[in-house]
Amino acid sequence: MITPKTLSFLRSLKRNNKREWFHANRERFDADCRAPMVAIVERLAIDMPAFAPELLVGPKESLFRQFRDTRFSEDKTPLKTNIAASFPWRGLHRHEGAGLYIEVAPRWVWVGGGMYAPQTAQLAAVREHVAGNHERLRSIVESPGFRKAVGKLEGTKLQRVPRGFDKSHPAAEYLRHRQFLAGREFPPEFAYHAKFYPGILDVMRQVAPMVRFLNEPLARN
Repeated sequence: MITPKTLSFLRSLKRNNKREWFHANRERFDADCRAPMVAIVERLAIDMPAFAPELLVGPKESLFRQFRDTRFSEDKTPLKTNIAASFPWRGLHRHEGAGLYIEVAPRWVWVGGGMYAPQTAQLAAVREHVAGNHERLRSIVESPGFRKAVGKLEGTKLQRVPRGFDKSHPAAEYLRHRQFLAGREFPPEFAYHAKFYPGILDVMRQVAPMVRFLNEPLARN
């Protein structure tokens, strides 16, 4: 699906991050970047329902626009220098809740998922869910398959257990999380290796139960 031409284009885009350059090279982008990502997403649409039927998978639902929203950013470069797709929870806004994600960039391939920037009310609901069901969460993120595929649960944390929870709570380490992320980074050349698709599929299978757990309190609301 992805070839060395994909990474070559992304590296060129990083050096020439201008609308004019991108429009002049749009045919290359469509052939070497967008088309391979569409093919990956369409293949995931066949395979993902077997282990994550609650997630939306399709070019329209999953692919990101290449142009950045720079309105509130100090970085005014107009274009993303990666190609990426997300797989959000059915029934929630694309940027709400937890989901799966894949990104191909000039210097890495990253695949995984979780909850990146939860709203305050959503984070509170997830923490309550974690507090009452921490043994389930622990069984997911400490399972041999999870550890082999992605290592451990990551994400920014508070220095202390948040207000409203006992600091000695058995789930204290999880309650401190502001993000719940799990994934694996590969070298960029992995994107066109024969093990690429089986590799990303394996990571997604292991992260999907965590995504499901995190969305349970949100999907009920």
